[in-house]
Parts: sequence; C-alpha cells; structure tokens
Amino acid sequence: MGFGDRWSVRSRIALFTGTVVALLCAGFSVVLVWALYMTAGENLLKEVTTAGARVAYLVDRGEAGSVLPYDPPSARDRPVQVVGPQGRVRAATPDMAGKPAMATFRPRPPLRKAIREVCDGVFGRDGCHIVVAQQVYRDGGDWIVYSAAPANAFDVPPGLVAGLAVGSVLVTAAVAYGTRRSVKRALMPVRAIRGELDEINASDLGRRVPVPEAKGEIRELAQSVNYTLDRLEETLEQQRRFTSDASHELRSPITAIRAQVEGALLAPQESDVSEIGQAVLKSLDRLQAIAADLLTLARLDAGAPCEREPLDLGRLVAAKLDTRRPLRRVVPNLAPGVIVRGDRIRLGRLVTSLLDNAERHAATTVRLAVRREDAPDGDPRFRSGAAVLEVLDDGAGIARNQRELVFQRFTRLDTARSRNAGGAGLGLPIARQIAESHGGTLTIIDSPHGACFLLRLPLSRES
Repeated sequence: MGFGDRWSVRSRIALFTGTVVALLCAGFSVVLVWALYMTAGENLLKEVTTAGARVAYLVDRGEAGSVLPYDPPSARDRPVQVVGPQGRVRAATPDMAGKPAMATFRPRPPLRKAIREVCDGVFGRDGCHIVVAQQVYRDGGDWIVYSAAPANAFDVPPGLVAGLAVGSVLVTAAVAYGTRRSVKRALMPVRAIRGELDEINASDLGRRVPVPEAKGEIRELAQSVNYTLDRLEETLEQQRRFTSDASHELRSPITAIRAQVEGALLAPQESDVSEIGQAVLKSLDRLQAIAADLLTLARLDAGAPCEREPLDLGRLVAAKLDTRRPLRRVVPNLAPGVIVRGDRIRLGRLVTSLLDNAERHAATTVRLAVRREDAPDGDPRFRSGAAVLEVLDDGAGIARNQRELVFQRFTRLDTARSRNAGGAGLGLPIARQIAESHGGTLTIIDSPHGACFLLRLPLSRES
C-alpha cells in the first residue's frame, strides 16, 4: 500500500504545505542568522577601523602617549598598538602594554590600510583576532597603527535560535492546520456529491447531485456529473425501450409460427402442409429480417469498421433498382459522376431502406434524384461539396412535428406504418445511422406532396 493509499487528500495537501512552510521557515532562519552574522562582522570591522583611525590621528599630531586610552571607554576588548619605523611598539592600550607587536604585516603601497586575521601570537590561546593595520607618515618614517578585536566576537544568541525554532514550529503547525481545514471545507461539496451518487446507485437514477452555488471546479464537476447522469438515464431508457420493442417484434412472428404449428398438430387431417409451410416461411422471413436489422444496429452502435472505396452514387442506386421488383412506378434522375467514399454494402442497405419506405407509402409514383451540390455554408463535413440522393413519394406525407420520430427505433406512425405494411420500424433508423457513420445527414424536407427524404454525403475529391 503506497503513501497515497494511506492518507486522504486533505492530509496529503496539509502535509505537503506544512513541509514547504517548514523548509521556508528553516531557510528564513538560516538567512536571518547569516545576515545578522555578516552585519555584526561589518560593524565589528568598522568599529576596529574607527578605533585605529583615532589613534592614527593622535600619532599624526604627535599627541599619542605610550599608553593609549580606550575609545570609547567601554571598548575593553579593542587592543591598539602603535609600531614605529624600526618595528618597535611605541604606544599601546593597557592590555597590550609591554607586549610585542600584534602583527607584522603592513599595507601594500599605494594602500594605507590592510586587514588580516591573526591567530595565537600576543593574543595567546584566546583564538583569532581581526587586525587592521593603518599606515601613518610621521617624522620621515612610516608608523603603523594596529587595532584588533576577537574574530568570534559575535555568537548567535541561544534565545534567538530557540525563538526561531519555536516560531517555525508554530507557523508550520498553524499553516498545516489551516490548510487541512480549508481543504476539508472545500471538499465538502465533493463528499455531498459522492454521498448522493451512492444513493443514486442504490435507489434512483432520476436523482441528481447537488450543484454548489459558488463558481469553481467543484461546481463544474457537479454539472458534468449531472450531465453524465442525464445521458446515462437516457441511454438506459433507450435500452429498455429497445429491448421491450425488440421483444415485442420478435414475439409476433414467433407467436404466429407457434399458432400455425399447434393448429396443424391438433388437426393434422384438416391441415394443408403447403399452406402451413408458406405461412411459416413468411413469419420466418420477418423474423430473419428483424434479427438482421438488430445485428446491423449492434454493429453500427459498436462502431464496427468498414471498407471505404470510391463509389458512384448514381450507379449504386441504379444497381439497386435493377435487382428489385418495383411495386410502384419509379422515375429515376441519376446524374453520373457523383462520387462518394464509403462502404458499398452499408450504403446499399441505406438506399434499399429508402426505396422500401417510399414504395410502402407511395400512392402511385416514387421519384429518385442523384445530384451534386455546393458545400453548405458553415458545415465542415462538406468542404468539397455534397452528393445528394432525393427520394420522393406521392403518399400522404409526414407531418412536420413527426419527422424526427420516424428515425427512432421501432417507431411507426399510425396505421400507415403498420405491421401489415411490412415495416418493423428499423429501416429508417439504420439508414440515418449509416449516413452519419459516413459523415453525412439524412433528413425529411418539405415537398408539395408526399414525403421527401434527403441524403447528403461528403463528395469525394475524385469526382
């Protein structure tokens, strides 16, 4: 089990934030101590240089005695020596009286001041000292004024370290606690969404998760979840309707076959085998057609791949007309050279469905037209133009408010689409789905009489 499995989101965020704040506090403490150390070192060097400069001024005026006063009087740890041209100590502060020179280095011309760190020597085992040498010209020779201070004059106060440590811990704890509470409060809508989803999964898909009033990612998440639930409920409802309708459609021919067979078994002497066989075959043909339609829909729903090849739409329609026994007069107007790319079998099924529907509802005549059109404005699917198939019958037509209903599965409009007419309500839905799988559209448009189905497919560049 990994780290992410053992800790909640708010705990991980709080831990991450606390760690970052702790590192920042530690870095700030280090920088602060270092800055104080550097500032103290600069101040110490300035103080030592100032002490030596005062003595150099006295030497230059000839007012320096053999014993130099501390200046200021509180600077007891700022030893100063004056070394003459022969290297002999000519004056010193009381703590350096009688001692040899604290250093031997001199400023290099043209500089008149030099700074070095001197260890041991006259300072004994007290550690290293910062020594500043300042050159003074007097009586024809170079005099050197040495001033010094302990190099470790600044030590980090333990109280400061303790205060920084305690402050860092308190700040880290406060930030981590505040972050955890803020994340917990921010995730409360997520918990509500999760709880509602659990209730929905257990009881009713019609319920929806609460949408927070505040704008943000969680509000968008809730809206997306509700949209997904809407689509899921709609899909499940379609599945239920589809299963119910399919069962009903399949039950009809099965019931007819069963009734015919049972009648023949009850009265075998009065039954005509040929007549029963014809009736059973008719029911079996309907059953086979429904099963084939359901299989086609399943393949289309699954997005099964299909072969794409250049096809002359006019020739494809003409080939389908040649294999049919038309029940009505068919008037074709098929322009040549209207090329589309698609699956020959599926597009053939589409054309067959449109022809079957038109012949089923036409009074006397079905008119077919294949042509090319310019690309509709603003539709990227038809950049190279559109191949159009128009199928018009002279039947009763379809009301405007019912035109989309005929593309729903197992839908028949009134008695015009009864089972006696031979339709199961799957041909047109299959036709539209084939058109859309080829990047086209299948719609019903206004016409002076009858129903006019309009198929648009992307025109191939090869046409």
